[in-house]
Amino acid sequence: MRLGVLIRTTMKVLLRNPRREVDVVGPVRVIALLDRLALNRESHLVIANGVLVPGDTLLEDGDTVEIRPVISGG
Repeated sequence: MRLGVLIRTTMKVLLRNPRREVDVVGPVRVIALLDRLALNRESHLVIANGVLVPGDTLLEDGDTVEIRPVISGG
């Protein structure tokens, strides 16, 4: 019997304000990730691998994700 080695990768999630980085096991949808991190979808932008993504996007292990708060001014 041959035993394989399971190598588990994660996605890097960079959060701004306050700035921190966390590793998250995927796959996970954007909306579920924000919920897991206790962040409001309407108040945050999610950028995966350099592209702004909607809430139903499936994020995979190995992705680089940045979450930025929405800032408005006048």
